[in-house]
Amino acid sequence: MRRGFFYGWVVVAVTAVVVLITAGVRSAPGAFLLSMTAEPGWSTASVSFAAAAGLVVFGIAGPVSGSLMGRIGVRNVVLVSLALTGAALLATSLTREIWQLTLLFGLLSGLGTGLVASVLGPTVAARWFVKDRGLVVGIFGASTSAGQLVFFPVLTALAVGAGWRTGAIVLGVLSLALLLPAILWLKNDPADIGARPRGATDGEIAHVKPPDRGVMGRAIRTSDFWFLAGTFFICGATSNGLVGQHFIPHAVDHGFTPVAASTALAVMGVFNFIGTIGSGWLTDRVDPRKLLLVYYSFRGVSLLFLPFVHDTMTVAAFAVLFGLDYIATVPPTVALVADRFGRHNVGVVYGWVFAAHMLGAAIAAWVAGIVRESVGDYAAAFVAAGWIAIVAGFAALMIRRKGPDAEAPAAASAAA
Repeated sequence: MRRGFFYGWVVVAVTAVVVLITAGVRSAPGAFLLSMTAEPGWSTASVSFAAAAGLVVFGIAGPVSGSLMGRIGVRNVVLVSLALTGAALLATSLTREIWQLTLLFGLLSGLGTGLVASVLGPTVAARWFVKDRGLVVGIFGASTSAGQLVFFPVLTALAVGAGWRTGAIVLGVLSLALLLPAILWLKNDPADIGARPRGATDGEIAHVKPPDRGVMGRAIRTSDFWFLAGTFFICGATSNGLVGQHFIPHAVDHGFTPVAASTALAVMGVFNFIGTIGSGWLTDRVDPRKLLLVYYSFRGVSLLFLPFVHDTMTVAAFAVLFGLDYIATVPPTVALVADRFGRHNVGVVYGWVFAAHMLGAAIAAWVAGIVRESVGDYAAAFVAAGWIAIVAGFAALMIRRKGPDAEAPAAASAAA
């Protein structure tokens, strides 16, 4: 095998930027929420519903994307995603009715971002890397954090100073600008350049075989899939849905300005960047189930602490604690999916696990808005989420890392 620079790192770089921009788009509802509710007839509950609709489609797009990547290639899926996201955001800047916001900002941008956000990183990692796969998944998770770090304060400042419509235009232009680098440098798998995955043995082929037929039919008959989906449902509810969408309004209720609150969320992004890279490194070395127990328990304690945040010092402490494992759950979850159901099935199976994640996020985003309008604050939502997160940590220990059917279809095909 020819030694030298491994082109997979170029693919990782392009993918990381795509994931970063996607994270910026998905952080927009939380950054724009207060500005949007100033529009005539747009309440917190109605805007939260539009955001929740986007989260549902965002999640459902994952398994669709996993299937499409096997049919038309990774690069083509990314191009469709970027074009759809950019067009939806530019159109969103022209909306005047809440149903238009739900359709464009919610459903269409949710579909566009969902085509890449959930399964692109795990698919690229599985196709291009045997060695350092957990680290690469951690890099993509850190890119999501960086998207929050870079965009949330900027979008909040834009929403306050120039209006949320300007923020939507900025995100739309950035999405369309990424089309050219994706066309030039993104490759589908190592075979496109005559290489093998990093760390692959001589017997491993460069082309990654397509997902097994009927893999989801088998997966849903196992308790392991439901534990994976259930714990990730809670992950989405307690992170993207609750904190991602409602942290700024909660902080404003407690006396912070929107920009100050977004700065705290950016601090959260910094520590999430650190935590997710570290989680990827640990996933290559430690039982992923034990990592999930620690992460979910840590998150639960952080959420129980949040209702008592009233000053700069305590909000900074929360940002650090919660940030360390905001997305750190992704590398061990992806590793468990690959171990349990086969590396070539990650795109499809993880796509559905991620769909559960975003369903949890959507429900939490909507319900938390209703709780805020009904009782006047978010305390009950945060306390309930804290205890549920702790339960999820113990549930993760029930997942089997290997199963009798993990590679059975592949073996059967080889025998045939």
